Amino acid sequence: MQSLVVRARAFARVAHAEQARKYTGEPYVVHTDEVAAIVEAHGGTPEMVAAAHLHDVLEDTPTSFETLVAEFGRDVAEMVAAMSDQVPKSAGNRKLRKQLESDRLGTCEARVHTIKLADIVSNTRSIAERDPRFARVYLVEMRYLVDRLTRGDQRLWAEADAIVESRPPAKVS
Repeated sequence: MQSLVVRARAFARVAHAEQARKYTGEPYVVHTDEVAAIVEAHGGTPEMVAAAHLHDVLEDTPTSFETLVAEFGRDVAEMVAAMSDQVPKSAGNRKLRKQLESDRLGTCEARVHTIKLADIVSNTRSIAERDPRFARVYLVEMRYLVDRLTRGDQRLWAEADAIVESRPPAKVS
């Protein structure tokens, strides 16, 4: 039987098969693989690494929560759901929605914080490098979010904090 992580990676490849990264045109799974690798490098459990591979499937594909539960178990599915946007567009303008979503994510468990920090690191590198104009808006949103993700891996928090502030990461013991 294949490991949970191998199955999650394969599932993400199929689910995101038609999608490409906005700035590079690379297959979208380059991003999900990077997020999973960051989580693993920061001591993530197999469930966390699997959730990292799957972190965008509920938002960006027709995959249902029930499918994730059936394929990967409730624990992984709930982490993926926690990382998926839950604030509806009808809640207000982008700034308000992002603040509400950040506040919600701030209440999530440490494992979700770690995966979301890895997502921020991956996305921010790409956006800051390839779209400086949007990066000005995005970095403000990520600053607000990083300030709420304090229960995640502290080395990864320091890395995300530094990237959002566009400075070298501070040493965390």
